[in-house]
Amino acid sequence: MMSDHSHDDHKHGLEFDLEALAAQRLRRRGVLGLFGVGAAALVVSQPSLALAADALCIADPGETAGPYPGDGSNRSSGNTSNILSESGVVRSDIRASFGTSTNAADGVPLTLRIKIGDARQDCAALPGYAIYIWHCTNDGRYSLYTAPDENYLRGVQVADAEGYATFTTIFPGCYDGRWPHIHFEVYPSLDVATDHKNAVLTSQFALPADVCKQVYDAVPGYEASISNLSRISIERDNVFRDNSDDEVAMMTPAVSGNPTDGYTADVTVGLAI
Repeated sequence: MMSDHSHDDHKHGLEFDLEALAAQRLRRRGVLGLFGVGAAALVVSQPSLALAADALCIADPGETAGPYPGDGSNRSSGNTSNILSESGVVRSDIRASFGTSTNAADGVPLTLRIKIGDARQDCAALPGYAIYIWHCTNDGRYSLYTAPDENYLRGVQVADAEGYATFTTIFPGCYDGRWPHIHFEVYPSLDVATDHKNAVLTSQFALPADVCKQVYDAVPGYEASISNLSRISIERDNVFRDNSDDEVAMMTPAVSGNPTDGYTADVTVGLAI
C-alpha cells in the first residue's frame, strides 16, 4: 500500500511530526502461561498473575520482525512498504488508519506504557529514543499486508524525560501458530526512525496468558483466537521458545484491567547499549 518516498518527502513528514509531537517500571515475574492456558482465567483487576513482585532488568533479546513490519524492509502489493516515511506515523493513538483511510480497528482498548532503559544501568531512562510498534487486529490481520487498505495498529512515539512512551491501541488477537504478541523496533532518535537499518533493537512483547484467555472468551470479534490460543504456548512458540525464563518475563507486560473497561500494560525494554 505504501510506496517509496523521496528523501525530501521523507524529511518533510518527519518535520511535521516533530512539530505535532509537542513535547516502575512494573517488571514482575510469575505465571507466564509457559505451558498453555488450561486453567480458567481469573478477573484481572490488579496487575496480571503473569507477574510477581521482583523487579527485573536485563537486555531484551532481539527477535524477528516477522513478515509484516511495514518498515521498508520488504514489499506489499508490489511496493516497498514503509510507514515510517509517512507524515502522521508519530502518534500515541494507533487504533485508526491515517491518510487515505480513517477506519478504526475493533477490539478491547489497551494502553501500552513502555519504558526504554539502559540494561547496564538498572534500566535507567533513555529519553529521546524512539519506538515503533505494530501488531495484528482482533482477527489476526496486519494492516498494509493482509488488510492492505489500512495502516492502523502502527505508530511511533518518543521516550519522555523518564524514558516512557505510551500508546493507545487494542488488545491483539491470536492467530494460528503464534503466541499473542506485539512487535517493536527501537531507534536512538526520531530523526533516524525512518529506516529499519537504524534500529538498535527489533523484538516482540508476549502477552500474558490469563489476560489473553479473559479477553478472547468474553469479547465478540476474538472468536478465532480461542481455538488458536488453545493450540499454542510460550514454550512451543517459534519466537519465544528459545528465550530464558528471565527473558520471557522481561518481554511480558504487567497488565491490569478488564474486558469491559479495557486494559493497561506496563513493560520495560532493556537496551544493551
